[in-house]
Amino acid sequence: MGVFTYEAKAADGKRSEGTIRAPDRGAATAELKKKNLTVTSMTEQKQQPRRGLFGGPRVRVKTKDIAVVTRQLSTMISAGIPLLESMEILHEQAADPGFKGVLDTVIERVRSGTDFSSALAEHPKVFTNIYVNMVKAGEAGGQLDTILNRLADYLENIEEIKREVRAALTYPIVSLGLILTITIGLVVGVVPRFQQIFIQLKMDKLPLPTEILMAISKFMREQFLLLMGIIVAIIVGFVMYIRTRSGEKQFHWFLLHMPIFGPLFRKVAISRFARTFSTLIQSGVPMLSALDIVAGTAGNRIIEEAVFRAKDAVSKGETLGEPLAATKVFPPMVTRMISIGEKTGALEKLLSKISEFYDSEVRASVKALTSLIEPLLISIMGICVGSIVLAIFLPIIEIQKKLAG
Repeated sequence: MGVFTYEAKAADGKRSEGTIRAPDRGAATAELKKKNLTVTSMTEQKQQPRRGLFGGPRVRVKTKDIAVVTRQLSTMISAGIPLLESMEILHEQAADPGFKGVLDTVIERVRSGTDFSSALAEHPKVFTNIYVNMVKAGEAGGQLDTILNRLADYLENIEEIKREVRAALTYPIVSLGLILTITIGLVVGVVPRFQQIFIQLKMDKLPLPTEILMAISKFMREQFLLLMGIIVAIIVGFVMYIRTRSGEKQFHWFLLHMPIFGPLFRKVAISRFARTFSTLIQSGVPMLSALDIVAGTAGNRIIEEAVFRAKDAVSKGETLGEPLAATKVFPPMVTRMISIGEKTGALEKLLSKISEFYDSEVRASVKALTSLIEPLLISIMGICVGSIVLAIFLPIIEIQKKLAG
């Protein structure tokens, strides 16, 4: 499917210009003739998608951009604009060439008679499983505009939680990086100068902390490549390990139980579970299919396995609340509210309440962590720098004592 810029004359002699999308130049000319336009010139727009590291097209669309497009599509369909025309409008205003290419393919597939959800499913890196299944449910129920609006709300809420978690993690990561840089700078750049002073003063025996610091400084200067190799090997080994099923499971367990950040990660995971599940149930997706999607989008292997165990129990005729409680992964409040929702027929509403509660908990945790981490990082920096300074000045203090004596 190409985009052609044309100039044409109408039957009354007026000139017009614009762009048209068509498989080829002939089809574009034929389409304009149907509008009683005589083409005087036509050129095809060449679009080069951005390429990735290995030469393939790079299509990376941010969640917030998908949410904006989804809400715009919902608004246009609600206003009575046909789906195909709405997609063409979105294609024209898309700024990313890679995303334009995706929309181009979707439009072409829909024009050829393919269902909208099936056309979206051909691009799993852009449109997730939950997105495709909700659109499919909207098509089946004749409520595509409502479902798309609900999808936009869901994507915006998920993106907001991600942004808050990133904000909570960015500060300590950057601060620890600065602390590490300062510490290495002192050990490699400052300590050797004091070592020369101690040699000139003919101090054969130094205090133990000073000896250790000097040995570390010497190793870092003389065995820099070896040190870097060890660090790289540790990082590569860790990445390879967590890519295995058992390694990933252990790492995800650690994330849920780690000090300070563990409760935050758990609250984020539960909020995501409840919001995704609620959105799917509200959109008419069957329970078992919804549990499959929720497990696949959990982002944590421990929660994923717990949801799959609960799904197996539900497929055998059991209720959802009890098998979820048996996994010991979800808090009692969550499982009891799910059980109540099943009994009262208001499961999606209670799941929505759970997600709202944990969203507020995440925000409160982020604020608490910010106030806790700052003095903790200052303490770490004080210990690192103070230890180095103390190790350097211990010999000087001993010299002063000898001179005073």
